[in-house]
Amino acid sequence: MFDHTASGAAIENTWELREQLIVDPPLDEQYFCAMVTKSPDNTRRIRTPVARAKRATHCASARGDSSQTVVGIRISHPDRVIYPDLGISKIQLARYYERIADWIVPHVAGRPLTLVHCPAGIVAPCNFLKHAKAWGPSALRRVRIQEKTKVGEYLVADSIEAVVALAQMGIVEIHTWNSTADDIERPNRLVWDLDPGPDVSWKQVTKAAELVRDVLTTLKLTSWVKTTGGRGLHVVVPLQPKRPVAECLEFSRAVSEAIASTDPRAYTTVFAKPGREAKILIDYLRNNRTNTSACAFSPRARPGATVSMPLAWNELRERPERWTILTVPGRLARLRTDPWADYWEGAQSISAASFAAVTHVSSR
Repeated sequence: MFDHTASGAAIENTWELREQLIVDPPLDEQYFCAMVTKSPDNTRRIRTPVARAKRATHCASARGDSSQTVVGIRISHPDRVIYPDLGISKIQLARYYERIADWIVPHVAGRPLTLVHCPAGIVAPCNFLKHAKAWGPSALRRVRIQEKTKVGEYLVADSIEAVVALAQMGIVEIHTWNSTADDIERPNRLVWDLDPGPDVSWKQVTKAAELVRDVLTTLKLTSWVKTTGGRGLHVVVPLQPKRPVAECLEFSRAVSEAIASTDPRAYTTVFAKPGREAKILIDYLRNNRTNTSACAFSPRARPGATVSMPLAWNELRERPERWTILTVPGRLARLRTDPWADYWEGAQSISAASFAAVTHVSSR
């Protein structure tokens, strides 16, 4: 296994890259308090997850798992086992969403969804659901989006009732677009998906995420980190929805290729799996128009019931398999501050200087 952290050349190349990206004079970026979401009555309000999570957890625990209804959504076949290794049932998955309602809804609301459907649990065949057609409980909203050759109908979950309705449908994974249904062509976030090969250690993955963060900081963009629910990490940048999808994709590609060029033995932007067993793929295609990434707090359809978990940058020592449907509600109830609190308060813009600097470096 190649440990890129021991490579002096890689470190030197990294600093050289950051120096090349520094814009002179320094960028004077303005941060905007812009993250508000719509409540079920369609009024706009700021979400404050920490303030309400303990009450939600207490109420959900008090009710127990015997009920057939969760937040008003009837759960059919409540005892159907979704995760056989842990004995987690369909009703328990729905209760998980109820307990973390104020945490997950801001991440999913307003965004078109791609879903992983496991109607008989994760050991049976699962399939991706992209288009809604006429199927789905009424708590879910449907939006029509122009695609290359047709108009597709997508589901949107604007409330905890809608999220629980996804569990009722047999959905295990929730994946979200980078744009909202109200502004499809202009993303309000970017995601870099760090996908490690089988020979890559967790320490290498965390170092790669920190490198992406540092490069973005040089470009005057603040980023947040979450687990993917697998072995990787997502580095996420909230944006003001100003630039079109094509420009956002080009920017994310340029960042990825600039980083990969600092140490081609450790990083790659080539998606073919052969030859990258000891490398980390810096996947920028999560930022393509109809591509999605696992929603924060969404479970993954794999043994262990792992979750895509938002973290503080100083929490990356914890291995990702720790965060599961069973452990996440307790963590959220104990949190005094939300590590992503500022994510909702400061949407940013990719400046012309940053765009020019990184595309110039990546093209060399």
